[in-house]
Amino acid sequence: MKHYFTIAFTLILGFTLNAQNQEKAKEILDKVSAKTKEYTTIKADFSFAMENLQEEISEIHEGTILLKGNKYKVSLMGVDTYYDGTIIYTHMLDAEEVNISEPDPDDETTLNPATIFTIYENGYNYMYVGETTENGKTFHEIDLFPENRDKPFSRIKLKIEKDNLQLYSLSQVGKDGSNYTITVKQMTNNSPMNDSNFVFDQNANPEVDVIDMR
Repeated sequence: MKHYFTIAFTLILGFTLNAQNQEKAKEILDKVSAKTKEYTTIKADFSFAMENLQEEISEIHEGTILLKGNKYKVSLMGVDTYYDGTIIYTHMLDAEEVNISEPDPDDETTLNPATIFTIYENGYNYMYVGETTENGKTFHEIDLFPENRDKPFSRIKLKIEKDNLQLYSLSQVGKDGSNYTITVKQMTNNSPMNDSNFVFDQNANPEVDVIDMR
């Protein structure tokens, strides 16, 4: 009887702690979401790390992102990607080529850059992991678990700065051993941005081949 009581107590304690961790994660994420939605625009410099120990891949690249509503421009690894809310322009600088396409709602392989700072709002369960200190700063660590088990990653790890509730890093843990980490190095909010920032300017780039894939 004592043995069964111990097991039951342990299970109840575990469920209680999990519920508390979920509530704390939701409380923090709701605050981050509310703060992020106050920004009319976001400009961020970031690093993008790719790692797969089995294939001996370890790379870090620097990039920038502009966000305005659901529009974005990402510059990374020699590619400028524009999204004006309807159409994606993928400009490969070295190849002097731009592909025009429409977003694929069924594409589960990559993160939507427009949702980097609010990714947790839809399609995820979450768990508060704890606090960690790095380079003199304290972060909340929260794990996100996709409700759709068919996604190519098992979880996403978030680090959120405790003092200002801004996203510091996002790590996607792939099921195939490929992990990707985005670390925000500097972020500027509410800077004026024209909608033209999110459309590839063909007139200004007459030497670029345009391939319409729609």
